[in-house]
Amino acid sequence: MVADWFTDDAEEDGFRLLGTRCSACSAVFFPREDSFCRNPACTGGELVQVPLSPRGRVWSYTDGRYRPPAPYVSDPSAEWKPYVLLAVELEAERMVVLGQAAPGVELADLTVGMEVEVVPGVLSEDADTTWTTWHWQPTGAHK
Repeated sequence: MVADWFTDDAEEDGFRLLGTRCSACSAVFFPREDSFCRNPACTGGELVQVPLSPRGRVWSYTDGRYRPPAPYVSDPSAEWKPYVLLAVELEAERMVVLGQAAPGVELADLTVGMEVEVVPGVLSEDADTTWTTWHWQPTGAHK
C-alpha cells in the first residue's frame, strides 16, 4: 500500500511494521519519518529505519459500519460489510498504532489488553495488482 511502511522479509524478522528512530533522542515514529525528528525537545539526529514490535496489546477497538469516502478503494456495487479497527499499544515502543483486524476477527473476539500480532493483509486487488497492508490478529494470550 505505502512503500516502506512494512516488510515481510522472512530471512530477517518476518512481517513487521517499519518505523524510524532518531539517533539523538531515541524517539520512534510510525508512520516513518525521513525528514526531521518530530520530538519538539530534540535538536535532531539521523533517522534510522527500525522494525517495530510484532506484538502489542489492544488499547481500544471499534467497528466501521459505513463505506469510507475516496481515496479508499471499494466497489460501490458490492454489499458493504463492517470491519473492525484496533488501536494497539506496541510491546517495546509503547506507542499506539491503528489498523484493521484480520479477516474473521469480530468485535466479540476482542477485549482491551489482549495480545495481538501484526500480520500481512490485502487492502484491495484487481487482475493486475494486489495492494497489501497490515492487520492485527489475536494471539490467544490474555493480560
